[in-house]
Amino acid sequence: MIDPSSKNERRSRRHERSRKRLSGSASQPRLNVFRSLNHIYAQLIDDASGNVLASTSTRQAKITPGGNVAAAREVGKAIASLAQQKGIQQVIFDRGGYVYHGRVKALADAAREAGLRF
Repeated sequence: MIDPSSKNERRSRRHERSRKRLSGSASQPRLNVFRSLNHIYAQLIDDASGNVLASTSTRQAKITPGGNVAAAREVGKAIASLAQQKGIQQVIFDRGGYVYHGRVKALADAAREAGLRF
């Protein structure tokens, strides 16, 4: 029997399962990734206080728009530079229920190359 739930609902359930184990703090925030059809978004979140410390996406003017791997690399570099400006060196990577492949992996690799540790 086929599960009637949508693809996004299944992703959301996977994300909830992984979020049971992941929690960010002010010194080591959670790097959350959201992927849509045309864009990719990244946020640094302090779960202890519930604050977003920094965020970036392909929707910002200085980053090339598009739902592709090259744009995801740019977002990864941008979020790493924002983190370093705030004095953050280490993060907890939250893939958001997505497979660690393609755009999600490109963002993570670019953030690592730009100096973030996770």
